Amino acid sequence: MTGRRPLRIANASGFYGDRSSAFEEMLTGGPLDVLTGDYLAELTMLILGRDRLKNPDLGYAKTFLRQLEESLALAHERGVRIVANAGGLNPAGLAEAVRALASEAGIPLSVAHVEGDDLMPFAEGALTANAYLGGAGITACLRAGADVVVTGRVTDAALVSGPAAWWFDWAPDDYDRLAGAVVAGHVLECGTQATGGNYAFFTAHDVRRPGFPLAEISEDGSSVITKHPGTGGVVSVGTVTAQLLYETQGPRYLGPDVTARLDTVRLTQAGADRVAVSGTVGEPPPPTLKVGVTRIGGWRNEVAFVLTGLDIEAKAALVRAQLADTLSQVATADWTLARTDHEDAPTEETASALLRLVVRDPSPDRVGRALTSEAIELALASYPGFHVTSPPGPAQPYGIFTSAAVPAASVPHVAVFPDATRLAIPPVPASARPAPEDPGVTPAAAGGGTEPAEVPAGAAATTRAPLGRVVGARSGDKGGDANVGVWVESDEAWAWLHTTLTVDTFKALLPETGPLPVTRHALPNLRALNFTVTGILGAGVASAHRFDPQAKALGEWLRARHIDIPAHLLPTPEGTCP
Repeated sequence: MTGRRPLRIANASGFYGDRSSAFEEMLTGGPLDVLTGDYLAELTMLILGRDRLKNPDLGYAKTFLRQLEESLALAHERGVRIVANAGGLNPAGLAEAVRALASEAGIPLSVAHVEGDDLMPFAEGALTANAYLGGAGITACLRAGADVVVTGRVTDAALVSGPAAWWFDWAPDDYDRLAGAVVAGHVLECGTQATGGNYAFFTAHDVRRPGFPLAEISEDGSSVITKHPGTGGVVSVGTVTAQLLYETQGPRYLGPDVTARLDTVRLTQAGADRVAVSGTVGEPPPPTLKVGVTRIGGWRNEVAFVLTGLDIEAKAALVRAQLADTLSQVATADWTLARTDHEDAPTEETASALLRLVVRDPSPDRVGRALTSEAIELALASYPGFHVTSPPGPAQPYGIFTSAAVPAASVPHVAVFPDATRLAIPPVPASARPAPEDPGVTPAAAGGGTEPAEVPAGAAATTRAPLGRVVGARSGDKGGDANVGVWVESDEAWAWLHTTLTVDTFKALLPETGPLPVTRHALPNLRALNFTVTGILGAGVASAHRFDPQAKALGEWLRARHIDIPAHLLPTPEGTCP
């Protein structure tokens, strides 16, 4: 098929619990060909695993059905295909529930699903184990005439690359085109993060209610990221750059269908709320698939003590000493003192600090209500002004997320068509898919752009200021690791950033990362650096290892840190970031 018009594909969900009205908003806001929804994250798989333990018929995102109930007739009337990974651990069950919903509403609908990602039983203690499949199963279902395709654990970007391959009839080895669609899918997958949500320079735009994004994908794999007219938020090179850096690591973005070279992507502001994405180079995928594994790691509980006024450190020391014997019986007990107090504060809240105790143990009894009650029993026998933020509570289970790799050929990727026909999706032959080069290779060595000229020391007068006066950032989690992507908006600022923000400087600005392995990757086309911090999140978001368990604000902490910045790079009071 040649010369076909661009595919208009949109997102209506970036996570399980996203804006419930987004489906209707996207269907009524303008023309679409395909509407996608992303519901699965590492924590979501644990939640769905616990749902399945209670009821084997569950294991899928129930909110998807409620959204469809309100929007299915509208999608059918407008001829919009729906593709979502809401099937979670039970895509067949969700497909059947969608059929029942359509039948009850009297809507003639063809429903297909993709399965094979569920590898349970996988390993001792595993609650869920799911391979990250590509988009080829989605492509096959759409070719078979499906109006709705639900999947289990596919890559987030597959929700876009699969429909694009169907629309343009791409071959499995159309790597550049597929890579372009994967990049578009990565931009769309987190919904309003591409349209001004969670954006470092949010004060420059009205982002009170950003619209959801859509992509106009062309036959060569290039795309334009935009949104429906009249919706809130903004689509700019900055918002798209921020999302491209989110939860990625090296220049090579590995996937089951293609390896997308992020160091080749070029962004251009093509009009108001329109960003052109071009130049993406694709390479063969690796011979293995990632497998996400969740386990119940144990039991946890916490108490937050409020310390007000004078002698904050002494008050914290007293509580710790009073509970020392009790906590000696617990596997782990972590104390954190957050000095949120201010001297001579005008309100009681701003005069107060928080002392947080988090306990974990294999046994719920050792960290249950008896332990938190013992903390509360100190109320009349501890520091002056004693109080806590919540009453004693029972222990709660926490999860652990790990990842593994399995040969792609060992995973049964299957498309189940509306007529129940089952089609096995073969992986790309191993002989045609050599392992990509070390993802740590610099972009210049890989031919993905030129490094900036080094900035001589003392070349310009500097001002001590927050890094975020010049630099944008977005951060997130990948299992126990965090990534922090930073970018600037001018070549001059990029030359300074590339020279200045080394791994050593990064660690000095964020002392919590000091003892951990940190890897830096440069993406010159995006004027960006991407840092991977290994192990900062412990066993992943489900373990609630850290105050910010998904590292969502790690980049904002970095931007708030002060550093010497060339004065001419700093914005004027009325200006914007260079």
